[in-house]
Amino acid sequence: MANRAPGPLGLVQEFVNTLELEPEPVAETREAIGTPEALGAWLDQHGLLGAGGVTAADHAGALELRQALRRLLLANNGGPLREDDLDVLNAVAAAGGLRPRFVAGAQMVLVPDAGGVPGALGRLLAAVAAAMNEGTWSRLKACADHTCQWAFYDRSKNHSGHWCSMEVCGNRAKARLFRQRRRSGAAG
Repeated sequence: MANRAPGPLGLVQEFVNTLELEPEPVAETREAIGTPEALGAWLDQHGLLGAGGVTAADHAGALELRQALRRLLLANNGGPLREDDLDVLNAVAAAGGLRPRFVAGAQMVLVPDAGGVPGALGRLLAAVAAAMNEGTWSRLKACADHTCQWAFYDRSKNHSGHWCSMEVCGNRAKARLFRQRRRSGAAG
């Protein structure tokens, strides 16, 4: 994956990108975790969930978490920060029973007490918390193109990346701006 976040933050990025929006005129979405079974398979494939099923409530909670994370990534790219997204993260952290654990190397990590999907989602949030503490969280962003919103890791020196791909989304945005300027210049 281009612009993949380092370490466990890359897993958070992959989770957010399980919903792929397609820009117009295609206007189609690709949903990798559209059913409880698909979510269970994705979590298992990524080593987050062992045995056990995924309920409809688990699935709904995971989708809510994914959308809250995507909006937080949009906030990392200059969008508004919504308090209700932080409430979702706090609720998922509580359901997962996240608690501190001290490990070798004078470090503290968060680990979930809960099993199943709440514990799996808790492990994702532990990666978010670690990235916040390491200062890498602000580099994980959602593409500024509202029809894309793909999660990408901003590797620019000054943290100024806005698009997941300058060649695609960046050029599309610049072409839109050019057409708008041209129309307003012709109208004026």
